[in-house]
Amino acid sequence: MVVQRYRDGGWARAVRALAVTGVIAVTAGCFGGDGASGAGDGSGQRSVAAGRPLDLLDRAAGVLVAEGGAETRTSMETAAGGTRVTIRGQGVYDFRAQVGRIKVALPEGAGGVDGHRPITELLTPGALYMKNRGAGVPDGKWVRIDTTALKDGNLVTGGVTDPMAAAELLRGASDVTYAGRTELAGVTVHHYRGVADLGRAARAASPRSRGALGAAAKGFSKDAVPFDAYLDEDGRLRKVRHRFTFSSEGPEVSVVSTLLLYGFGVPVTVELPDEDAIYTGRIRQG
Repeated sequence: MVVQRYRDGGWARAVRALAVTGVIAVTAGCFGGDGASGAGDGSGQRSVAAGRPLDLLDRAAGVLVAEGGAETRTSMETAAGGTRVTIRGQGVYDFRAQVGRIKVALPEGAGGVDGHRPITELLTPGALYMKNRGAGVPDGKWVRIDTTALKDGNLVTGGVTDPMAAAELLRGASDVTYAGRTELAGVTVHHYRGVADLGRAARAASPRSRGALGAAAKGFSKDAVPFDAYLDEDGRLRKVRHRFTFSSEGPEVSVVSTLLLYGFGVPVTVELPDEDAIYTGRIRQG
């Protein structure tokens, strides 16, 4: 099996061609607004969730593992040199096995191609598989990328932040404030704002997430990752938005990655491609 690696310049171009926003292809009511941003719920009583945000955020990944599978919608927006690119995805993810399948829709014009077919991505610990990647990859073939060799640990390169990595990032949270209760798709959630440290998150992450997060801690120009996290009454992460910043052979690039989780307990089956279905040739960037 040949591992495809992005060189520094190619990585930056790939991110510009494959990257994210906080507004995804669902209704505003489904995705939910911030709603009330005060410390209470309107009843004059402060939520008990406001008193222990660091503990709740630290346990968020473990709570998802206990749930097993979930459906997900993703959104990623990059801004570089005045140009914005938005990518949206939808699929399923198994937090116990840390595997998922997400279809990523590129905007028209991304990579210079209009009407590009959705990219199917298979997420696994340490590797990302992509089908319909384009850029010289034959139809029906998959590309395999070693995520521990990527400077961002696949937090942004694939146009989707791995759901487990997104949850594990909250283990590095600090400076957290409670922004109040609101509703998300009819579910009461508690909104937290804070900053996650990539290095701290990598050290606290589960073994299968540690390599990718460790790579990200070394690759991003800023270790501090501001976030907004929404947890339901059972401590399940329902929505999280991260703001990443990096630079590589050009202007600084900012990426806003949003993950929405729902349908907890859904069965997830991910079948990895056979060796002969993996493309081992050169991949064009851009």
